[in-house]
Amino acid sequence: MWNKDEFEGKAEQVKGKAKQAAGDLTNDEDLIAEGEADEAAGKVQDTVGRGARKVGEAIEDLGKKIKR
Repeated sequence: MWNKDEFEGKAEQVKGKAKQAAGDLTNDEDLIAEGEADEAAGKVQDTVGRGARKVGEAIEDLGKKIKR
């Protein structure tokens, strides 16, 4: 299940791709660059969220093993 960072990261990536597409249609280099930056930021946020989720899952697994 996704956490907040993963969800927001994916949304930021979609927003960035949309800006890039709009920039391509209007030949707006600034909008394209802004979209690329948004997409990159979204990828970073998604990766951080995925890492946090994996750490949380590992801690839960460890806790279950200790209780046995």
